[in-house]
Amino acid sequence: MSQDRPQHHMMFGTLILRVLFVGLTLFVVSIAQANPGPDRAASSATFRTKCAMCHGPDGSGSEVGKSMNVPDLRSPVVQKLPDAELAQVISNGKGGMPSFKDSLSEGQIRSLVTHIRSLHQRK
Repeated sequence: MSQDRPQHHMMFGTLILRVLFVGLTLFVVSIAQANPGPDRAASSATFRTKCAMCHGPDGSGSEVGKSMNVPDLRSPVVQKLPDAELAQVISNGKGGMPSFKDSLSEGQIRSLVTHIRSLHQRK
């Protein structure tokens, strides 16, 4: 019986360490989700300054944009486009949309694609 006691202590210790690890992992994940970080804030600001005039603050289209038949960025048609195609449209423009390759970095364009992906959740 005295041999079982150290084994029980080791198993109990291992269990406690696993619970602590899982708890800390979930805590870090919840903080990361609650605090979107500077990238999300920066892409949101870029969207407001470069895109919202036509696409509206939520991507559904402003009055100006709707008069020019801009697509609803939240729509399945836009959301199904590959990231590379969205980045190309932002970079090179399309139809009445101007090119942003000279005024936005590749990183900003990638961030805008991520921002556009998040718009479907707000519909």
